[in-house]
Amino acid sequence: MEENNNKVIVCSDDVETFEAELANTAQSLPRHIDVNPENIEHGLAKLVLTLVELIRKLMEKQAMRRMDGGSLSDEEIERLGESLMLLENKMDELKDYFGLKSEDLNLDLGPLGKLM
Repeated sequence: MEENNNKVIVCSDDVETFEAELANTAQSLPRHIDVNPENIEHGLAKLVLTLVELIRKLMEKQAMRRMDGGSLSDEEIERLGESLMLLENKMDELKDYFGLKSEDLNLDLGPLGKLM
């Protein structure tokens, strides 16, 4: 891509790639937004639980790396495992409360793939 006299020159491959990614992203977006208060609560719960689930999975991976690296004592491993198990159980309770399944928390990020 070159800039020449306030004009941007783009390779046709770049435009085709961009158009394909834009089309894939557009397919995953809703056609309209329903601002019903119940839907807003459900959508907000889904967003928050998705973020918590992402953080929980990252924490699990970090814990596994630290265990494999030998930087945790047996007592720390026990406490960490118990804490992660309690968090997973609480997440299951919250998903049940809001009528969500685990796959509902997995966002499609278009060309980047699935979030989890």
